[in-house]
Amino acid sequence: HFLSTPVPSTSHRPATMLSALRSPLAFRSLQRATAGSLARPSFLAMTPKIIASKVANPRFYSTTFVGAEPPIEERIDELREQSFLGGGEKRIQAQHAKGKLTARERIEALVDPGSFKEYDAFKEHRCTNFGMEKQKFLGDGVVTGHATINGRLVYLFSQDFTVFGGSLSETHAEKICKVMDKAMKVQAPIIGINDSGGARIQEGIDSLAGYAEVFQRNVMSSGVIPQISLVMGPCAGGAVYSPAITDFIFMVENSSYMFVTGPDVVKTVTQEEITQEELGGAKAHTTKSGVAHRSFENDLDLLHQTRNFFDFMPANQGEKPPSRTTNDSRYRDSACLDTLIPHDPNKPYDIKDVINEIVDDRYFFEIMPNWAKNIVVGFARFEGHPVGIVANQPKELAGCLDINASIKAARFVRFCDAFNFPIVTLVDVPGFLPGTVQEHNGIIRNGAKLLYAYAEATVPKVTVITRKAYGGAYDVMSSKHLRGDTNYCWPSAEIAVMGAKGAVEIIYRKDSDIAAREAEYKQKFANPLPAASRGFIDDIIHPSLTRTHICEDLEILREKRLDNPIKKHGNIPL
Repeated sequence: HFLSTPVPSTSHRPATMLSALRSPLAFRSLQRATAGSLARPSFLAMTPKIIASKVANPRFYSTTFVGAEPPIEERIDELREQSFLGGGEKRIQAQHAKGKLTARERIEALVDPGSFKEYDAFKEHRCTNFGMEKQKFLGDGVVTGHATINGRLVYLFSQDFTVFGGSLSETHAEKICKVMDKAMKVQAPIIGINDSGGARIQEGIDSLAGYAEVFQRNVMSSGVIPQISLVMGPCAGGAVYSPAITDFIFMVENSSYMFVTGPDVVKTVTQEEITQEELGGAKAHTTKSGVAHRSFENDLDLLHQTRNFFDFMPANQGEKPPSRTTNDSRYRDSACLDTLIPHDPNKPYDIKDVINEIVDDRYFFEIMPNWAKNIVVGFARFEGHPVGIVANQPKELAGCLDINASIKAARFVRFCDAFNFPIVTLVDVPGFLPGTVQEHNGIIRNGAKLLYAYAEATVPKVTVITRKAYGGAYDVMSSKHLRGDTNYCWPSAEIAVMGAKGAVEIIYRKDSDIAAREAEYKQKFANPLPAASRGFIDDIIHPSLTRTHICEDLEILREKRLDNPIKKHGNIPL
């Protein structure tokens, strides 16, 4: 392909193979096609002769040079090939021995074949401390550029652990900042692949300044373009705050970790003995801290799932998420939902059964599936259009809202609102989780985050109450009072200040026939009619028709316009 690609006759570029090899991936593709012979000077010397003998059309690459290429161009080719090796073959083998891909291999697995365009491949650090002037690697430990994923533009950087452990230097940071600036200029998403030991100690304050420059750009990009962090190795010290500011963090199990202070420092300060995996591995951050949003078995699994995830993302806050065609009809039968809710209101069921039944092709990309399991959030599609889904999970804590669930859902709702995802909310919530642990750790402040997020959101909001909606939690979960566009409930819905037993014990505490009073209360409040009679519920629908109603409403609301008051920013109770 490269030996037969025409170029305009008016081209002023040097008539050599260099024009065809501007992309590293193109170079490597050609290198593989020639069984690695590009590494031998004899092949470089013979290239013009090969072209001359193969091509007679003058519009093809010129054959002016016969024999060896000019020294500078040959040197450029040699340096470009050298940059592909990062820290060298030995370190690449060490990376593979750990079951990890290299920085470039990760990019190749993530993006569309041949689409990657690299920046600053020849950049080197400028440090002269501690003999660093004698240790230089092209690219300085990070590969940056742009590419496409399923045909859509993305900017990315990939830290190279084979070069100084991927440590961040001044020039390393400059490369990342450049690609982030480019992403903002053209309003395209950015993906950062993190595999770094932290700041490059030899550079001192210059390295720390580089981190701050990256952090500043993370903040300026927040809510403007999607930012995705793939932690595929160490990410320690100040470096953790860049992924923390981004929208989503995905990690690799057993080979990636994040922490502010490592096990050695922890042992010195607290006398705790703990491993890197226990302190900041994928399991710790997806089940305990809630720092990471998903974890995957290996590098390739993570990269493959990131491609699927990227299909949900819009390019920027000014665009709607990309739609796709589907053969899944809005009218398909979902009769199984009519019998899903148990007759016993205290018996749990799996809300994911509802989600999978109503969304396109039963495909749901869940976010944070192993943290705050009492609420479920993630992305799906209705008639090909992406939406964000928030749902209480009766299988966990009876679906109660607690601190972690409120934080998890609030952040997700705000992301959806920032990037134009309609929000579909499925409600089965008996209230906020009681107890001193929750109260003393700030359930009031943290619960208010979710209320604030829903109230602030201007995207289409469709809510379906499947069973319980009690107390303040009813208000919080995208109620009509928080500008919900369409609010439905199933016949099994119970919308009240609290459950019948608790209410009766307060109202009729001196009554001898509590059982009769409880039955009376249930008849009056434990059904959807009181809320429907006041217009707080738009309709009581058959569960089997839920998908149909949601699809119809989302179609109508697609051009919804709603603006909040002009202000610098609100003061969400962080």
